[in-house]
Amino acid sequence: MPPNDATSPLWRSTAILRIVTFVFAVVVVFVHQGGYVRPWLAWTILGVMFVWSLFTVPAYLRPWGRRGWVVWSDLGVTAVLMGASAWVLSPQQIVDIVPLVPTVWACVPAVAAAVLGGQIAGISAGLVVAVTNGLTRNVLNTDVMRDAVLLVGAGFVVGLASVTARRSQERMAQALRAEAATAERERLARSIHDSVLQILARVRKRGAELGGEAAELARLAGEQEVALRSLVAAAPPESAADGTADLRPRLQVMATASVQVAVPGTAVQLPETTVTELTSLVGEALLNVARHAGPDAHAWVLVEDLGDQVVISVRDDGQGIPSGRLDQAVSAGRMGVARSIRGRVSELGGTITLDTAPGEGTEWEIRIPRPKARQRKGGGR
Repeated sequence: MPPNDATSPLWRSTAILRIVTFVFAVVVVFVHQGGYVRPWLAWTILGVMFVWSLFTVPAYLRPWGRRGWVVWSDLGVTAVLMGASAWVLSPQQIVDIVPLVPTVWACVPAVAAAVLGGQIAGISAGLVVAVTNGLTRNVLNTDVMRDAVLLVGAGFVVGLASVTARRSQERMAQALRAEAATAERERLARSIHDSVLQILARVRKRGAELGGEAAELARLAGEQEVALRSLVAAAPPESAADGTADLRPRLQVMATASVQVAVPGTAVQLPETTVTELTSLVGEALLNVARHAGPDAHAWVLVEDLGDQVVISVRDDGQGIPSGRLDQAVSAGRMGVARSIRGRVSELGGTITLDTAPGEGTEWEIRIPRPKARQRKGGGR
């Protein structure tokens, strides 16, 4: 666990709680020792608590001690000391609900478990302490149930705070990485603008002036200039900590002089594997445009985030696909479109539709459902 872990303040509070509760336990023993059956055992238990506190307090204050074996050992030692109180308290003290020797010192393991493992761990440790308390007293009454509710509630609340702190730290780290990536991209953009882009722009301009074969070089230089500018302007394709990625930058880099890409202003988060597949699918659709739509065809890629699903449209103004051409290709054994596009969309759980006609261009519309756990409230175009 790193020294700058977001839960460090919670661990420090746990260590302080152990000290405060130990002092309280000493006072309780001093007040009730006259009624104990074995006062010497009560002080012995306090001695063990003191030694164990000397170990756990520094442990919870240092990264090396914030481990499962320390926390669960703490829970085990606490349960044993609570059980030993059955040989200390008199029968009348049991009836009068006199505190066990560890008293509130016993709540610390539940708090530590919650800081370490979240709500479930905190609740589990709280239940262990509560059950041990009930078994030691051999009674189930309002006071025992009250202590159980407090222990379980403390474990839940502290566990929730622990999980929230860790998530906030992860999001902050991700934001810092994105900021650093943006700053680096801007630095590279300035460098590229001062060198490569200026050369490509000069080649494009001069080639257009010369004409002939130079004009073809000018056209290619212009396409590469547009692609490079799009690459520089695109957001960094970084994966999030939850295994998702933003689809937008993966598609923005496909923009060229003949391909326009329009994406939402906010991130389109999808599972990393889905983003990779969709990027490949759009690339293949654009490759088909370059091969079959005609030399002067233009293409448009539109991404829409509808909340529960993401829609990608790839449209061109080329010559279109004649009716029956795809069926003929399948019959001839050419399964490119059917397998590489339709089949892969089906594997993602999505649907794909084709709208085309001779002389009217082609439009593929891909709809991919977003996993319910990742759906955003609202959504929109």
